[in-house]
Amino acid sequence: MKINRRQFMNTTFLGAIAGSALTGNVGISGAAHAQALRGSLKKSCYYSMFPEDLSIADKFSLAKRIGLDGIEIPTVENTDVVQEFGAASRKTGVAIHSIMNSDHWRHPFSSIDQADIKAGMKGMETSLHNARDLGADTVLLVPAVVNPETSYSDAYARSQKYIRELLPLASELKVIIAIENVWNKFLLSPVEFARYVDEFDSPWLKAYFDVGNIALYGYPHDWIRTLGKRIVKVHVKGFDTGNKEFVNIGDGTIDWIEARRALSDISYSGYVNAEIRGGDEAYLRNVCTRLDRFFEGKEI
Repeated sequence: MKINRRQFMNTTFLGAIAGSALTGNVGISGAAHAQALRGSLKKSCYYSMFPEDLSIADKFSLAKRIGLDGIEIPTVENTDVVQEFGAASRKTGVAIHSIMNSDHWRHPFSSIDQADIKAGMKGMETSLHNARDLGADTVLLVPAVVNPETSYSDAYARSQKYIRELLPLASELKVIIAIENVWNKFLLSPVEFARYVDEFDSPWLKAYFDVGNIALYGYPHDWIRTLGKRIVKVHVKGFDTGNKEFVNIGDGTIDWIEARRALSDISYSGYVNAEIRGGDEAYLRNVCTRLDRFFEGKEI
């Protein structure tokens, strides 16, 4: 008799329940469910989500109160402000886990203009030093932008050329350059994204996967499983494919349970960083609750 996949899964599931009953553990507890999902996930938000009128110290204190493990911040050029960020992180214990490079849109590595390349390299060097100084292990980089003036193949070749020139510094500072998938008309399939990362053949170049950014032309769980261990950080935001707009985590048309299963399948452990609109403390607490439910593999 042939058994299809659904029958097999149901049989396996019922067998697990029977096994629990025989050992005195009737039913599936929350703890057992949590163990079924591999990987230790940490909650984080992007810095701009906190109320603008708060100081750096107060934003980190708020992050501590609502249960965040970390914050991702933009590039910081002022050394005094770098020290202020460091002091706030040390005082609260809320880690600065990643630096979002600020110059990759204005000065992309796909540009033919050497002034852009010079500015882009300088911005990344500053970001990498920020990461080292603040204890972050990654710098997020949008690698290239395809536009009417820049062909896809040129964007591919140029971006790899200049990123390779940054890898010795990344290695020296022990900071990973994490390439993010964004709406830049570039790296449009998970297979190509994986190849792009692999071609660097470096432990200091990995993928920063954004769940919401991919929903318009792909499925997050497919990308996660294809990229696998290449993923070093994760951004989350909802997306409504009907209205073509970003929404809160759990809203919209993304299959969040399947995305969580995919992260479990690749045994992803690390930060999951919300990157959505900001709000007050009550709003941010709700974001944390949504992250918790996502981590647990539950409906949000």
